[in-house]
Amino acid sequence: MTARPSDGGAGTDGGGAGMADRADAADRTDAAGVTAFWQGLGLPGLVDVHTHFMPERVLSKVWAYFDAVGPLTGREWPITYRHEEEERVRLLREFGVRAFTSMLYPHKQGMAEWLNSWAAGFAARVPDSLHTATLFPEPGVGRYVREAVDAGARVFKAHLQVGAYDANDPRLDEAWGLLAEARVPVVMHCGSGPAPGKHTGPEPVGRLLARHPGLSLIVAHMGMPEYADFLDLAERYPEVRLDTTMAFTDFSEAMMPFPRRDLGRLAALGDRILLGSDFPNIPYPYRHQLDALERLGLGEDWLRAVCWGNAAELFDLRF
Repeated sequence: MTARPSDGGAGTDGGGAGMADRADAADRTDAAGVTAFWQGLGLPGLVDVHTHFMPERVLSKVWAYFDAVGPLTGREWPITYRHEEEERVRLLREFGVRAFTSMLYPHKQGMAEWLNSWAAGFAARVPDSLHTATLFPEPGVGRYVREAVDAGARVFKAHLQVGAYDANDPRLDEAWGLLAEARVPVVMHCGSGPAPGKHTGPEPVGRLLARHPGLSLIVAHMGMPEYADFLDLAERYPEVRLDTTMAFTDFSEAMMPFPRRDLGRLAALGDRILLGSDFPNIPYPYRHQLDALERLGLGEDWLRAVCWGNAAELFDLRF
């Protein structure tokens, strides 16, 4: 599979136009397949808690990272939906994704507050997005987290791998307390996939939850590859949920397979599993994530809860 060119990248020659036409046709096929999936379950659409929108110059750096990720994982990672922002929003709507996030994250001090300002603007111009914010261990983090919550932020993103910080950094204590009190969920990349970080893994998260047991935490990527350990935390703390982002897909199963012995636990936690995709940064069509969930064989009620009901309840979505 090769990455698709963005519409803006198509040239004026016949070859460029042909590539753009093929990408458009593939997107239409994806949309038809995704729509057939949720309609077959009798759903009004999908809620995706893990999609990425961020300033274009930041996103271009993220894409450059994935373009070069082969040496880290030993595999190519083509970006399937390498489109301009407007086209990406249009595609999610065409897929029938009724609510989605703008997961964004800093990698250094002085960046989070600027990202939050951009995300507030994105939420204002894209009303079907869930107003997303982020944070980083730095002076003033408690202040700008409260400001984001007061401005209507409905979900936060914390990326322990990229940010290379400990969730238990004392500078974050006030922020975690604020978010727990406000019942604003935090999607946290805390598992050690695709490559471990200094502060990834279940142990730091367990310490965080011991101090803030009411924190509404959504473990990104099902905590891969430490799936069982993060299921342990979800069983211990009722406000811990997990998103499906890239889990169970052929791409991830080849590197970090989900242990089939834990399928029963996954079924039992069906009210706390949320659909996530990592759109647009996925190396396969969007429909494949849905197919991967379906082939787990956990039943249509489980799929309806994961793809719609759980997130609709968590975010009090009304359509």
